[in-house]
Amino acid sequence: MNPMEISAVIITYNEERRLEDALKSLPGVVSEIVVVDCQSSDETVKIARRFTDRVIERAWTNFADQKNFANGMAMNPWVFSLDADERVSPELRKELLDLRTAEPDVDAFSIPRQVHYLGRWIRHSGWYPDRKLRLFRKSKAHWEGEYVHEKLVVKGSIGKLRGAIHHFTYRNIHEHLARINTFSDLGAQKLYARKKKARWHHLILLPFFRFIRAYFWKRGFLDGFSGLVISVLTGYAVFVRYAKLKEIWKKGERIEPFPY
Repeated sequence: MNPMEISAVIITYNEERRLEDALKSLPGVVSEIVVVDCQSSDETVKIARRFTDRVIERAWTNFADQKNFANGMAMNPWVFSLDADERVSPELRKELLDLRTAEPDVDAFSIPRQVHYLGRWIRHSGWYPDRKLRLFRKSKAHWEGEYVHEKLVVKGSIGKLRGAIHHFTYRNIHEHLARINTFSDLGAQKLYARKKKARWHHLILLPFFRFIRAYFWKRGFLDGFSGLVISVLTGYAVFVRYAKLKEIWKKGERIEPFPY
């Protein structure tokens, strides 16, 4: 069988702080790196060009469209989709190197993702294993979703890898809250586009239920202080999303989406 040729694809916007470590984790695992940048104003493009000459600058549309465009720029039949705040773990690296020796008999692979948060690796709280479809045949998959939480749709069979993608999503609680603020804007807009409205149970019961689920059912308490913060902010994120949805309906206006 022919060896498996993989292109790594990353979309970026002002990622000068995190991109280099992501790119450093890729050599040897992939034969091509493609970076599609959303007109960054920092050193993101300069850093990317130290690792690859396949750097394309493109105006922002939305997450799914940006990733589909990036996939189309890849020259290899297999795509490994990575975010700038993610890294290939040593275990995943070994698994990918073994996988590349022959063409797989599936069309995509799900990969567990493990977050490093507030000084520890999270193994509970609803954040792990958090499997994502990130390695796939370009001809068999595409991204869908207009706002946030884009989804990869695969037409074919899916296998599983055991090695994890390491995710360094937030340096501190401040960054976590900032991301909740951004994503709740996009989440509220998505609900508004679907003509959904915020009811009292969305604002009171659902946030509390999400906290209970994360802290007790998903065993967030085993992640210590980090698990408590995750669980509380999981509920808070739901409340803010629906509160913003209610605000949109009251004002009769949409929130303008922005990349990160």
